[in-house]
Amino acid sequence: MNEQTLEKLQYTELIQRVERYCISGFGRKLLRNQQPTSHLQTVKKRLQETSEARAILDASSHVPFIGVSDMEPLIGKISRGIQLEAGELEAVAEFFRGARKLKRFMAEQTFFAPLLSLYADEMSERRSIEEEIVRSIRAGRVVDEASKELKRTRKQIDILEGRIEERLTKFLKSAANREAIQDAFVTKKQDRFTIPIKAPYKHKVAGTIIDTSNRGTTVFIEPEAISKLNAELAVKRTEEAVEIYQVLATLTGMVAEALPAIETTLDVIAQYDMVFAKGKYSQTIEGISPRVNGTGKIRLRQVRHPLLDGAVPLDFSLGETYRGLIITGPNAGGKTVVLKTIGLLTLMTMSGLHIPAHSDTDISTFDDVFVDIGDNQDMGSALSTFSAHMNNVATIMQRAGKRSLLLFDEIGSGTEPNEGAALAIAILEEAYKRGCLVVASTHYGEIKAYSETHPDFMNAAMQFDPDTLEPKYRLLIGQSGDSNALFIARKMKLPEAILKQASRYMTEKVYDQTLVDTSKLTQEVVNAKPELIQQFEKGDRVRLLETNQVGLVYATDDSGRHVTVYTEGTFSDHPLRRVRLEAQAVDLYPAGYDLETLFVDYRERKEAHDFERGSKKALRRVEKEIRARQRAERGE
Repeated sequence: MNEQTLEKLQYTELIQRVERYCISGFGRKLLRNQQPTSHLQTVKKRLQETSEARAILDASSHVPFIGVSDMEPLIGKISRGIQLEAGELEAVAEFFRGARKLKRFMAEQTFFAPLLSLYADEMSERRSIEEEIVRSIRAGRVVDEASKELKRTRKQIDILEGRIEERLTKFLKSAANREAIQDAFVTKKQDRFTIPIKAPYKHKVAGTIIDTSNRGTTVFIEPEAISKLNAELAVKRTEEAVEIYQVLATLTGMVAEALPAIETTLDVIAQYDMVFAKGKYSQTIEGISPRVNGTGKIRLRQVRHPLLDGAVPLDFSLGETYRGLIITGPNAGGKTVVLKTIGLLTLMTMSGLHIPAHSDTDISTFDDVFVDIGDNQDMGSALSTFSAHMNNVATIMQRAGKRSLLLFDEIGSGTEPNEGAALAIAILEEAYKRGCLVVASTHYGEIKAYSETHPDFMNAAMQFDPDTLEPKYRLLIGQSGDSNALFIARKMKLPEAILKQASRYMTEKVYDQTLVDTSKLTQEVVNAKPELIQQFEKGDRVRLLETNQVGLVYATDDSGRHVTVYTEGTFSDHPLRRVRLEAQAVDLYPAGYDLETLFVDYRERKEAHDFERGSKKALRRVEKEIRARQRAERGE
């Protein structure tokens, strides 16, 4: 599916909301990677999964997901051949226990979830590994019973520690040592038994200095009487560590051998995690599973935008009696929300998500959903809003086909209204020829008129409250809405004379030409009829009102609304109302004067005169220009 479509329709944002209901990284990843699909049977299967998950949640409200969240990093370590620590192996045992409980739970849900309960058959139980880990490790520590050798070694350690403590107790109670002892207790330093001795007596006590206090007032001495025992204890500690390593390595090996089965079980649990996240989200939005088809039929009843609080329910249909819908109405009236709602609910359905709607709702699958919504202005590439829209629309029209849904917001806007409307109608026609379903919003009356005359297009209007000047956000199929600009302006106390004039211009398209500055017109023109004002002849001297430049009239167009003026050696076109007569040609030049010479500069006239008298210099200059042009054409 088009990434821009997913972003513009806020599908990515919606999936992020659903992700919050996942309990594992595996489930979140699976949900993010599951794209909307046009395959009808896959969509129906996804919706059935969500419906079954919702039924289980509604009935029991709790699904036993235990120990799944900790497995992702552990799977990575096992795959790389890294030995697991005792606590990590306990997490694996907890996962086995949780998988076993989930498998049993889902197997018991055949009534509510005949499809989902089947997935549990793919889950493997590794009870023997689970029990071996539980037998060998408790509270993150390998217990004595993990192996006979470990039990024997730890017993020897206990005996040695007892003998050491006995000798140290005698040392502390000896009167000969009382003055040298800082504190009468045994402490371990660097895993060796020591006695705290006052620093001045450190050379008077037979033994090995193991450590010194921070202030240097106390030294920790291993008395000579226990040195041999401490050495024996260190050897036994090493033997213990080797045996613990062996136990952990054996358990890790057992888990590694079962890794393929573990990963298969994790895949099923991730699937369950994703599906139940969809079910939980369905509960949140009070969602339903719509009827699905692949024929392009869309019939929405009481649908709401899932990301908008307090959204007004929408009724909408497309693809049965008409394939195109043109939505009109005032700004901020909800047209864009309608487009986004249609698009987002379609994507949700194609992803197997429930939608907030009445159960009597039909949605079609599509190969592609294309949108042109919002301000696409690209500051980086200096594209205007209109150019950016056209760039997007061009991409859409290159890819759109029979099973495409096209959503256009304010189609053709951002440029001159007549051109924009004509372009929009041509786009709609091409989309219709290709068999696309189209929903477009507009303010242009020409597009409304086109929709009214086309048998496969329908108008729709966003309802507007004339008393409060507020939109009602309700879509009325079969009606044509207005932008309500004059109505709103009247409510805002714009003078009635302006409103009447604007209303007349809307219907008659004839503008008042009597408001011309006649202060410098000849009396003959002033007294002329209004329709004769601003009639120019070739050679008339005029002033351009926008730039205050003075020029000469060269010609007027066939419509009589524009005039071509020669100023400072260049020709430019101007509306009649932007040009003021300074003097007529009949008053400026004698009868029979060749007016064409007025529009040829001195250099051109001189060059023509040189040719007439046969100037060799002029001929050489022309020949030189011809040769230069020929070389340029040959690329030399």
